[in-house]
Amino acid sequence: MEIEAYAHTDVGPVREQNEDAFLVDIENGIFILADGMGGHAAGEVASLMAVHTIHTVLVGERDPEETRLVRDFDSTDTSDILRERLRYAMNQASIAIRREMQLRPETAGMGTTVVVLLVEGNQAHLAHAGDSRAYLYRFGRLTRLTRDHTVVQQEIDAGRLTPELARLLPTKHILTQSVGFHGPVEPDTATRVLEPGDIFILCSDGLTDPMTDETMSRLIGTVPLDMLAQALVEEALKAGTEDNTSVVVVGVDT
Repeated sequence: MEIEAYAHTDVGPVREQNEDAFLVDIENGIFILADGMGGHAAGEVASLMAVHTIHTVLVGERDPEETRLVRDFDSTDTSDILRERLRYAMNQASIAIRREMQLRPETAGMGTTVVVLLVEGNQAHLAHAGDSRAYLYRFGRLTRLTRDHTVVQQEIDAGRLTPELARLLPTKHILTQSVGFHGPVEPDTATRVLEPGDIFILCSDGLTDPMTDETMSRLIGTVPLDMLAQALVEEALKAGTEDNTSVVVVGVDT
């Protein structure tokens, strides 16, 4: 499989600093997006630390035994091993951020969302914590691959809140999981077999807050891949996003 990838970010009309961070490593098939939180520029520190730590673990620690959280993990399935590596990498990032908080009290309370896409062979492996999302556009259809780790998402899952109402609540971004602030991470993971023409979208909530899936799907279906990340960010700005907005686009071809 041949991979193309592009990214774009914008600080937005309200924030003074961009606390989003991303990494595109086509050679190793690693794509990461993080949306930091915390005062005194600590969110920017957290997101950058998470991206760097996760990438370092995934590239540098190739022995699966060294990237297992569970010491009695005995699966020989490659997909299981890679998902466990992603979990390990995200927890290493959380540890690094918490150590930084101990060293620098002014960063207390910092953390970050993270969504990671790891492409190996004909498979894509995903892991995420927080409300940054991953989408897959396949055969003209857009599918969300991640479930937000937020209080309102829990209410939606319990049937006490509709997605339409949830979009209007000021508390919609209260996280139940993050890297750093919440301590140990239990990321959701998944594996997808790749198909020619697949397009993966990793994005921060600056994109998804003002934009519907229908608008996103229309843009993905009409804008060239190398212009898509920028087009999505610009559409979010037009729609009134107030947050930092970042998008990573990964396209698969034969």
